[in-house]
Amino acid sequence: MAAEIKPGPGLNDRFNTPRKPVLVSKLEGFNDDVNAAVIIPGEDAVITVCDDRTVRIWLKRESGQYWPSVCQYMPSAATALHFCKASRRLFVGQDNGIVSEFLVAEDRNRISHSKDYQAHTGRVTSVLLSEKCQWLLSVGRDKMFKLHCAQSGLCLGSFVSEAWCTAVAIDSLAKMIFVGDYAGHITMLKVDEGVAQSSIGNSGGVVSGVIRYVTNLKGHTGSIRALTWDSNGQFLYSGSFDQQVIAWDIGGQCGTAYEMNGHQNKITAICYAPTRQILVSGGEDSVVVFWDMRTSRVETPQWADSDICQRCDRPFFWNLRAMMDQRQLGLRQHHCRCCGRAVCDRCSAPRHAIPSMGFEFDVRVCEPCYNKLKGEDHPSRAVFMEAKHSIVSMDVDEPQKRLLTVGQDHIVKLWDISAVLQ
Repeated sequence: MAAEIKPGPGLNDRFNTPRKPVLVSKLEGFNDDVNAAVIIPGEDAVITVCDDRTVRIWLKRESGQYWPSVCQYMPSAATALHFCKASRRLFVGQDNGIVSEFLVAEDRNRISHSKDYQAHTGRVTSVLLSEKCQWLLSVGRDKMFKLHCAQSGLCLGSFVSEAWCTAVAIDSLAKMIFVGDYAGHITMLKVDEGVAQSSIGNSGGVVSGVIRYVTNLKGHTGSIRALTWDSNGQFLYSGSFDQQVIAWDIGGQCGTAYEMNGHQNKITAICYAPTRQILVSGGEDSVVVFWDMRTSRVETPQWADSDICQRCDRPFFWNLRAMMDQRQLGLRQHHCRCCGRAVCDRCSAPRHAIPSMGFEFDVRVCEPCYNKLKGEDHPSRAVFMEAKHSIVSMDVDEPQKRLLTVGQDHIVKLWDISAVLQ
């Protein structure tokens, strides 16, 4: 009889949904890693930046295929980009630390160099323009965040982290800036225009210019790879190598953070569709998850500290006195994901999904919590899609109902997500 490997129960059930995105086009022909790409809003056009030093604008032809209308070569690898449709300004970060600004022609067939920002001494990992404030934000592997005036090109302030800076987001209304780094920290900064200062924040990072350190957001245990800001709900969303997405309720000012667990490998990209309140995350597991942020969510409990199982009172392996008193070997400590109690393996044998807490898979729960959960309805709060390539970057155009994914396979894919954005 031939051997057969069957998937575990529930692992593939998440893909069995009628709300499936449809692949509509592929952009191929890259000679090196594609670092980022964006859809030009409302148009059949895509901008890509690549390690082969190219910046390309791809237009959809009558054949239905996308072909480059512009191929601009940079002095070094093009590593990050940001495009503003209203002003047609394109910002490209490079491996040599320079951010270059271009003006894109209305017909998308030409780009003109405007100026260079001497922003970093290492690879630029993310660039972002605040059109409201006319600020250019950039972060790089030199462990620095830089704030430039997008009109004059002058540097207004900086922040030096203790690790590579990997992502940046801004609340333009409140003038709050969020900087993610390789160590898993998210630093919140405040711009106080006209107040020059230089100080050391509680995180150890140094701020200067018009930037003031506010606080650190603690929740991730892995490198921060993507940040995005929801200006309507006043939420900051972060994706990390720890396989978690966290929604930080900044506007509520209560320190509330909602964890979302739907990936089984590193998360590398997130984007947000504000009208339908859908958060999209992608990662190295080749999976894209669409999180419905309109539904109510519950914070995960803090894990309890205990020397004994809080269900059966048996000691954990470090509790030597209790092991001697009870004359038995200590057990390994686990935690119920529903209530946070410290329990042994025997007392937390059941598994159950808890979508309201962000657990879309079956997770460890204690017996009392399992008995409570199994008697209730727990509808999923996410839609899963197999992208079939390990994701590097993503972008969403909500009006066109299009999602763009960049893969490690040097391919850019465009998806019709009408079924998800119903």
